[in-house]
Amino acid sequence: MDYAKNILETIGQTPLVKLNKLTAELPCLVLAKYETFNPGNSVKDRMALQMIEDAEADGRLKPGGTIIEGTSGNTGMGLALAAIVKGYQCIFVLSDKQSKEKMDILRAVGAEVVVCPTDVTPDDPRSYYSVSKRLAEETPNSWYVNQYDNPSNCKAHFKSTGPEIWEQTEGKVTHFVVGVGTGGTISGVGSFLKMKNPNIKVWGIDTYGSVFKKYHETGIFDENEIYPYVTEGIGEDILPANVNFGLIDGFTKVTDKDAAVYTQRLAKEEGMFLGNSAGAAIKGVLQLKEHFGPEDIVVVLFHDHGSRYVGKMFNDDWMREMGYLD
Repeated sequence: MDYAKNILETIGQTPLVKLNKLTAELPCLVLAKYETFNPGNSVKDRMALQMIEDAEADGRLKPGGTIIEGTSGNTGMGLALAAIVKGYQCIFVLSDKQSKEKMDILRAVGAEVVVCPTDVTPDDPRSYYSVSKRLAEETPNSWYVNQYDNPSNCKAHFKSTGPEIWEQTEGKVTHFVVGVGTGGTISGVGSFLKMKNPNIKVWGIDTYGSVFKKYHETGIFDENEIYPYVTEGIGEDILPANVNFGLIDGFTKVTDKDAAVYTQRLAKEEGMFLGNSAGAAIKGVLQLKEHFGPEDIVVVLFHDHGSRYVGKMFNDDWMREMGYLD
């Protein structure tokens, strides 16, 4: 009989799916690495399990412990699934711009959720970075995950996501495009693919209000670049250790409006019911059109599922209020 011993064994081996209508203007083949097929419906399941297993191995996470993390929702879901199977408690800290669905889902899998204001600096005691660190210091037998600087984040994608893309394209992939938040996916996948073929181009999708693109191009951390934005899961007002700028060939920025509109278009024109960062990613691919030729195979990674954005990007009243729909 063929079955998984628990839900964690179903992580990975997600399909590549060809895009058709939205990419009709492009000369190349565009394939989506469709990460919603993971059990927690996002790419973050991969690194959540890797971070937990590595922390168990070196004693940072002890039996019966409490896992504490600041998350935009998806990493929390992956950590929660692993915690259920392995017998841990979870406390997750989210910013108030995250969708209600994400908060409800985390509570549904038994996690405690703490909500913090978005519009504060990272070192403000109210920020979700500061609150998650404080809770880790105050909670006995706890482990603070810190996905931004935790090397197991990159390691997961170097070990699984990168090799899968290489094998699924028979080594023919020429470009990898992905939204950048913690940096684990772009750095882990990018380092594996460039190890196999240094000519593969790695492109990051950034958002307006984030520091990544300017820092990559100038080496300057410009606080004037930082302001609140709507797009979830990508961009940062810090420089996570997991973002390996040296292997990224470039960034393109996508507006909040375009990310939201293209999230809807993926559902209505491709049948791909995906999260907000997928809209940003496919719009970013279209913005990079001049970099692709007829022989190229572009793999774009789609992070998470549309069910987490039903009250936002898939709600036309919300879209009109934001000025995203005419």
